[in-house]
Amino acid sequence: MKVESIINYFDRESAEATEFRRLYSNLIGTGGGLKTVLVTSSIVEEGKTLISSFLAMTVAEIGRGKILLIDSDLRRPMVNVLFKMNLEGGFADLLEGKLKASEAAKPTIIPALKVITAGKITSSPTLIMNPTRIHQVLEELKFYYDFIIIDAPPTIPVSDPLLIAPETDGTLLVVRAGSTPKEVVKRACNLLSNARIKILGVVMNNCDEILPYHYSSKYYSYKYYHKPAEKTKA
Repeated sequence: MKVESIINYFDRESAEATEFRRLYSNLIGTGGGLKTVLVTSSIVEEGKTLISSFLAMTVAEIGRGKILLIDSDLRRPMVNVLFKMNLEGGFADLLEGKLKASEAAKPTIIPALKVITAGKITSSPTLIMNPTRIHQVLEELKFYYDFIIIDAPPTIPVSDPLLIAPETDGTLLVVRAGSTPKEVVKRACNLLSNARIKILGVVMNNCDEILPYHYSSKYYSYKYYHKPAEKTKA
């Protein structure tokens, strides 16, 4: 059975899509000509890649110009899995100078959205995370795209997000509700703050059955109303 891309599951009329539009609205409401956003988490398996992917699709569907999603997680790449793309020819190759920016961006069925996968995994990703090279690569990409979302590794296990984030306009921290301990989130925030990285906000993931009922999308379900056809009289 063919496994479909995450795009095939994107329903622009769903409650989830509405929340992502609100998220984007809140982001641009911060002002300052926001153009690049890094998405990270405190630890693994908090859903940062799903958040990054759905946010990228949302912005592309809204029609905000050319949108780019980058997978900068060179240890546990997932964007290529969600979008059913080849891993090779991506961010790692750009950092190593093996590829041009125009060659790395892969098209999607959403015309405005392109994706740069993590690229060929090296034995030591830390060695290619050179701040100067990161700056050069992202500056070139900013020239070609109107909005860039970077899916980064979690903040506590590795230092990669602290190297990439300074080249962006701000960072979103994804927190898995009911799972991630408060002290762990606090530790991640301290790491980002100590590096003078701007935290745009926190995205709560997996809220259903954890937060009070009025946080659930089921409570605000708003479906289109179709008036039944009137029966004609004989």
